[in-house]
Amino acid sequence: MNLALENPKLLSLAAGFTDNGTLPVAAVQEAMTALVRSPGEPEYLQYGTNRGRPGLRRQLSQRLCHLEPELDPAQVNEGCFVTNGSQQALYLAMQVLCEPGDIVLVDRPSYFVYLEMLTALGVRALSLPVDSTGVIDGAALDALLAALVARGEGSRVKAVYFVSYFSNPSARSLGEGEKTVIANALAAAGLWVPAVEDAAYRELYFHQPHPAASILTLPAWERFPRLYLSTLTKPFATGLKIGFGVCTDADWLARMLHVKGHHDFGSANFNQAVLERVLADGGLESQLAFIRPTYERKMRALHEALEAEGLRSLAWEWKEPAGGLYLWLRGPRALDTGMASEFCRACIEAGVLYVPGDLCFGESPPRNFARLSFGVLGEADLREAARRFVGVARHFSEQSA
Repeated sequence: MNLALENPKLLSLAAGFTDNGTLPVAAVQEAMTALVRSPGEPEYLQYGTNRGRPGLRRQLSQRLCHLEPELDPAQVNEGCFVTNGSQQALYLAMQVLCEPGDIVLVDRPSYFVYLEMLTALGVRALSLPVDSTGVIDGAALDALLAALVARGEGSRVKAVYFVSYFSNPSARSLGEGEKTVIANALAAAGLWVPAVEDAAYRELYFHQPHPAASILTLPAWERFPRLYLSTLTKPFATGLKIGFGVCTDADWLARMLHVKGHHDFGSANFNQAVLERVLADGGLESQLAFIRPTYERKMRALHEALEAEGLRSLAWEWKEPAGGLYLWLRGPRALDTGMASEFCRACIEAGVLYVPGDLCFGESPPRNFARLSFGVLGEADLREAARRFVGVARHFSEQSA
């Protein structure tokens, strides 16, 4: 990656960043001005609380209850805490749950930064089985869990994790049926383990929200300790680095907050104060109304350019997403797109960068996937990046013919 970044002509389809041109400068300026002009002491420049600003937590809880009216706002607020992006919450959750050698069940494919974190903690990521279409395979999951229990490894399974809305990397969303299948399989195996639902992209849909309820309201998950995670970085401003979680288990929450106090002595209070004002003024809704069609246009620019350049004719496959920031490509079975592959090096030499798909699997990773992000580049650069990527793909196709 460092070598690639030294190339000033590189077009990156790798970084899951947002577009600088879409960042809400005016909304942030208005919120900051209102804070500075507000009467009283400038508490927003003082340390905040470990758990997060009460006003912001109330607003986040109310927003989640708007998405899922079955939720009780008071109970959501009781379990709500603010973090330095949702990534910190993921780390806190795993740090207090797992020891080296433990197992966490993950979606397939899954968020590769989370998988890297598990590796660093000495935790084994084991994939939830899926069928040929990518849907959770309940029978295969039952068999997997039964085998773990039979080998005496059931006690090492400490959590289950999945990205449920417009997933990173696949842009796929889990249906309520799939979530219920996971819960039922765990219950049948006697594995009442904590569940982590990563909903970072839930509000980044293009036209319609994905209708599935979260694990906070699905009946099959009621007996499980649950942690629902989301963020204000992707839908509003990544640089403010404010995420949040809602935990249903008081002991788990207390342990995470204890460790969090040692991490940061409280997430950035000023950033929270800015976002508290933004939410109160409707700034998040305005930003979402702006970026949803923007990201759809960018997605179509990349998607249509790949098609126009003839990538499908080279035995590459992908689906047009309904939200999120990514295209998830599957190349020819014999092609290696991994980090150390000739294909990856050739792409860098051609001036285009992607995320190798093998990074996104817990075990037995296939070698022929690639994640392309349309979040950062403008539409013209996305089309040029597609041209470069397909040029490399065509060269490798011709070599293998």
